[in-house]
Amino acid sequence: MEGKSSLRFTLGKQSSLAPDRHPEDSGAEHEELEEIDPGVRLMYSANEGNLDGIRELLNSAIDVNFRDIDNRTALHVAACQGYANVVALLLDNGAEVDTKDRWGSTPLADAIYYKNHDVIKLLEKRGAKPLMAPMRVNHALEVPEYEINPEELDFTNSVEITKGTFRLASWRGIQVAVKRLGEDVISDEEKVKAFRDELSLLQKIRHPNVVQFLGAVTQSSPMMIVTEYLPKGDLCAFLKRKRALRTATAVRFALDIARGLNYLHENKPPIIHRDLEPSNVLRDDSGHLKVADFGVSKLLTVKEDKPLTCQDTSCRYVAPEVFKNEEYDTKVDVFSFALILQEMIEGCPPFSAKQEREVPKSYAAKERPPFRAPTKRYSHGLKELIQECWNENPSKRPTFRQIITKLESIYNSIGHKKRWKVSLSVFDLCGLDH
Repeated sequence: MEGKSSLRFTLGKQSSLAPDRHPEDSGAEHEELEEIDPGVRLMYSANEGNLDGIRELLNSAIDVNFRDIDNRTALHVAACQGYANVVALLLDNGAEVDTKDRWGSTPLADAIYYKNHDVIKLLEKRGAKPLMAPMRVNHALEVPEYEINPEELDFTNSVEITKGTFRLASWRGIQVAVKRLGEDVISDEEKVKAFRDELSLLQKIRHPNVVQFLGAVTQSSPMMIVTEYLPKGDLCAFLKRKRALRTATAVRFALDIARGLNYLHENKPPIIHRDLEPSNVLRDDSGHLKVADFGVSKLLTVKEDKPLTCQDTSCRYVAPEVFKNEEYDTKVDVFSFALILQEMIEGCPPFSAKQEREVPKSYAAKERPPFRAPTKRYSHGLKELIQECWNENPSKRPTFRQIITKLESIYNSIGHKKRWKVSLSVFDLCGLDH
């Protein structure tokens, strides 16, 4: 049976959930060490990182799971202090990995709060479960309006929608797409920051050509982002099946993408997608497209700490200025858009014969994917528009508002030409002289 003392151990860093985390005088810590309860001495040794002292106490049959009046253990103390070697020794001697103190904090929660990464990794390796999400708030009034109770998400018969990212779930009678963050995210500050950034962007977005954000799970782990589910899949899979699209279809799809991106770019401040590629463009039931996945998107006012890399996104669709670590703006999305539009007409990804990591070098060398489709498929100024969009000089690339105007004109010209052909066919059928 676990031992428990009426004394409170207040040396060093305190529980991550305690209302007052500053060490206070308990009296016990100022007594001669020999006179202190042996269990408290174990906590004292853990606080000092005294491995020999801990071994001596454990060899004398002291309970490794001894608790003070606040239900804190030596493992809590070592986790707060960041002593991975002490944590390992205590666990090897039977310390309970997920024990909770009076405030509900576990050793892992304490290690996360004090950013003791070696201890976090060790505790997770030994089976510790995350107690709370990094975005958890202290008061109910601070819970975000978009918060979803994870118990409402039904993953029965769930399937993977995109590899390692989204899963299908049921929520309040509808199917939704759920981006579920791994348990390791709780200890990765960069991933938590990316999650916060993505949420801050998604809350701003309301447009028919952008996937709708429905809510998120932020107050428990694993954290999740919930969006509308589009069962027809992404443009990448569609292009693999269909290959080259009819020019009218390609232009109509391009208009959907351009309208979604124009909305993002005209946000205040502008939102740069930065990962625009066919797999991040989804098809809805009406045959229209929606821009999705804002995992590496950013507000234009946000300063980047590091350049975007091929680990963050696909190299095949990203503007050269990004990989050259130069300053960039919304025009990086225009560059990506040009490649997608050309792919819809050509029926193959840009520089498909090259390894993906080689493609940025081609862009940097001012090379662009060749136009191999028949000239008539690039009629009405479509080829010229693509070339403008992937211009080496970002300032010379058009805005999406300008792109929309040009695409609408092209689409109307294609439609007019088709109507004229139909009229001629009718005249022929009627045997009329025209």
